[in-house]
Amino acid sequence: MILAGTTEASQLAKQVSAAKIKAVLSYAGRVERPKPQPLPRRIGGFGGVEGLKTYLRENSITHVVDTTHPFAVQMSQHAVDACVDLDLPLMAFSRPEWKPIAGDNWTEVEDIPAAVSALKGAKKRIMLALGRMHLEAFAKQPHHRYLLRLVDPPGKEPSLPNHDIVVSRGPFTKEGDLALMRDYNIELVVCKNAGGVASRAKLDAARTLSLPVIMIARPRLDRPRLETGSLSKVMQWLGHSGTDLGV
Repeated sequence: MILAGTTEASQLAKQVSAAKIKAVLSYAGRVERPKPQPLPRRIGGFGGVEGLKTYLRENSITHVVDTTHPFAVQMSQHAVDACVDLDLPLMAFSRPEWKPIAGDNWTEVEDIPAAVSALKGAKKRIMLALGRMHLEAFAKQPHHRYLLRLVDPPGKEPSLPNHDIVVSRGPFTKEGDLALMRDYNIELVVCKNAGGVASRAKLDAARTLSLPVIMIARPRLDRPRLETGSLSKVMQWLGHSGTDLGV
């Protein structure tokens, strides 16, 4: 089973399908229009660790690959706990974290509440590149004008009193993000340290415009797990040889 929701999950699905490995992609269901995939899909939660364990047993899953977003910490923790309890092999694909380079002006913070606190002060035009899950937290700093870039239109209007919404799906480009930031006169960017290539354009654009960035650190899991930053190593770990692994 591949725990999905990222660009790399889609790339891995193609490789797994080409290797004729039996697999299923599992989505949390937060995106309304998931991309077409070459593998069967299931959408929705499992009902905690016990529900995940039940699914793994009932579907004879032999390997689990976690390619969720680096900030999907609850799902990743549940996968670790379930696989430990069932003695199932688990491999996590983990994108290398972004690191600041010359010209970057980052303030690195521990979590979402710390990012909200860092916005105390004069009114600014801020790009919140966070997805939709954590937007409500920023209502504690209502004096700013926020630009929200979302994959899907929100089900209800965010409680942020001053905001603009752009619905767009990555991967994004530096040129596109430069134009976006200029169009909305952005003065500050807030984002998670997701790593990878598909969403780093905003950092390149911010550097070009000499904009400060509040960078939210990744959450950490309670238990260690086997990780790699290479999809080819995930495939090697699966040991594909044309046999039916029942992943």
